[in-house]
Amino acid sequence: MGNYIESNLARDEKILERAHVSWMSQIWYIIFGILLLPIAGIGLILILIAIINVWTTELAITNRRIIAKTGLIRRNTIELKVNRVESLGVDQGILGRIFNFGSIVVKGTGGSNAPIPYIAKPLDFRKSVNHYLDELDDKAVIDS
Repeated sequence: MGNYIESNLARDEKILERAHVSWMSQIWYIIFGILLLPIAGIGLILILIAIINVWTTELAITNRRIIAKTGLIRRNTIELKVNRVESLGVDQGILGRIFNFGSIVVKGTGGSNAPIPYIAKPLDFRKSVNHYLDELDDKAVIDS
């Protein structure tokens, strides 16, 4: 999959950093899917849920926006201009800390709060986004 972001880029917009869903975040679907495989296809459904979660979730920061998309049949998208981002948070449970995955929570001006779940290496993504936002702030101070 992975073409929603590319197909929705504006003119002169470039992807700076991407984040992907961690397969380890789907471990329970996979384990129970394998265990329940012999039972009327229930296991296959669980394995398909894991695959769909990984293949259909996209997250990226461009030079203009933070863009996220989840879902296959029911699509949920988030597009927030970088100058509207107040902060990026990371939610990680115990397994997320162990296996390095978690939810990125994008907080924008006006109270918008958008969680994007199951992201691999969420602290690295947040660090990259914060670095880019700091560069924009520094450039704004120099230009003014």
